Amino acid sequence: MSKLDRSPAIQPIPGMSTAEVREAIRRRAEEIYQNSGSIPHRDLQNWALAEDEIRMELAARSARKYAVVVSVEGVKYVGEYNSALAGGYNPGEFAAGDPVRVRFDSGKMFVERPNGRQLETTIVDQFG
Repeated sequence: MSKLDRSPAIQPIPGMSTAEVREAIRRRAEEIYQNSGSIPHRDLQNWALAEDEIRMELAARSARKYAVVVSVEGVKYVGEYNSALAGGYNPGEFAAGDPVRVRFDSGKMFVERPNGRQLETTIVDQFG
């Protein structure tokens, strides 16, 4: 596949740098080129198809639900969050039973992370 000198503008994707998005699309475009019999002069079509596929894959990945469970005075609250908007939060920052500071506001639960930043969640369940 010939190198694109005028590759289309890359739209940002939450959680990925422009360079990471461009590289993922480039790799997929190369796969499409090879899998379709290495047909020449289809760079832009291969790129557009690759971009669509990568965006759909990443959208499906970011649509997954992630949650934290916090116990306050015997009541357990389940708070879901969008990993792409979680400010770098990584599951495992909290260990089971660790004390955490929590604030509730209008169906939201804000959990203070070890680095002082807050993880905003939407309360989806409570029990206990």
